[in-house]
Amino acid sequence: MQSFTDLTGLDGPTESDDMGEAAGHRGRRPPAADSLPVVAGAAAAIAGVGGALALADIGSPLRAPFTLFFLIVAPACAVGAALRSLDPLSRAVIATGGAIAVDLLIAQTMLALHTWTVRGGVAAVAALSLLLFLLAHVRHHRGRAARSRAS
Repeated sequence: MQSFTDLTGLDGPTESDDMGEAAGHRGRRPPAADSLPVVAGAAAAIAGVGGALALADIGSPLRAPFTLFFLIVAPACAVGAALRSLDPLSRAVIATGGAIAVDLLIAQTMLALHTWTVRGGVAAVAALSLLLFLLAHVRHHRGRAARSRAS
């Protein structure tokens, strides 16, 4: 026995459009787009746990992979936030390269100053990523305010 809970497509004609979908389903997001916030939330949780495990110096088998994930994702999100005008693929590639560059620059600086520790490196990456993200956020809101005043 079937039960229909979504009756939006039952009222209109069922002609297909160019995309091969029924006419009643126009404007709806594809199922893959519905899972994007879940994946982003899971990635943020894993990165947060990795940063917390490294900063708290907790011995766990998940510490190394989660911390490595944090060291890539945190600066990549910060760099990606500053590149809103690029298409998604270019933005992802540049953000990943920028994240690796941020990690390497922090490690090289700390090694040159003889201050390298794992906890210090993770804290420095977190602080720089937060700073980059906040700067991109402030720049975005200033641009919005200037456009709204101009109109």
